[in-house]
Amino acid sequence: MDIPVYIITGFLESGKTTFINETIFDPEFSQGERTLLLCCEEGEVEYNEEFLKSKKVSLVTIEDEEELTEDFLKKINAKYKPQRVMIEYNGMWDFSVLFDLPVPKGWITAQIITTVDATTFNVYVNNMRSIMSNQMSDSDLIIFNRCDADTDRLMFRRNVKLLNRRAQIIYEDKQGNIMDEMKEVLPFDINADVIDIVDDDYGIWYLDASENPRKYEGKTVKIKGMVYQPPGINGTQFVAGRYAMTCCADDMAFVGFICEYEFANKLEQKSWVQVTARIKNEYHPGYQSEGPILYVEEVAKAQQPEEPIVYFN
Repeated sequence: MDIPVYIITGFLESGKTTFINETIFDPEFSQGERTLLLCCEEGEVEYNEEFLKSKKVSLVTIEDEEELTEDFLKKINAKYKPQRVMIEYNGMWDFSVLFDLPVPKGWITAQIITTVDATTFNVYVNNMRSIMSNQMSDSDLIIFNRCDADTDRLMFRRNVKLLNRRAQIIYEDKQGNIMDEMKEVLPFDINADVIDIVDDDYGIWYLDASENPRKYEGKTVKIKGMVYQPPGINGTQFVAGRYAMTCCADDMAFVGFICEYEFANKLEQKSWVQVTARIKNEYHPGYQSEGPILYVEEVAKAQQPEEPIVYFN
């Protein structure tokens, strides 16, 4: 029988324990299953062990990263015989350890959740960028809590989506209420005969087309991008894109879409081109899923944009 494992990570005081307590209390989540809760960090909020016992939750505290071994997990699995596992993971520990560590038979990662204190987000970005990047890039759900009316939720969203397109994002206010998603106002006309993307709008268009590929099905777009021909790509294909800097990643990422073009192999690597293409939403191994494929109608040489890098801050 599969044993779902829920990993909750984030920095100290980011709301991990509060989230776990609320989840365990939620009748839609808890149906009396035997739950093993591994706590790798003690924060300001503590667990009520009597409450946990009433919910059939066994709490095991791990004080040192070196305690987290295959043998340890096998022993506690045999002792508690859990039907599901929740791990409150220390945000300062190496996140890759969880993926490399052999786990007991049946343990299956069900969801990875990152909690983020919106009020200290910029501080951690500036000082622990790579750690935050590792947390967010593997998460299925990212919760920004302690938000208020002045929180730049669009900036958070753009950066997360560039780092991890599949992640769901939730914003909570200081009372724990879920805030409405802020809608991106597109600075271009999606219903135009040719959607002309100016240089400054490339990043917004890329994210919107990535998240909503079917919205662009059959549309014609004009973009300026750098030619990139990764190893192993089809000789009639190239990628037109831009380098982007996120708030969380140490390195820039090249973001663009695959273009189908008869004379792709004649294009100069890293040259700038103006591409007019019709978009189809298709599966491609480069995406490992369906995504926008740009069927090129015209390619012209172009000058590098005044600001070639995309920023989302």
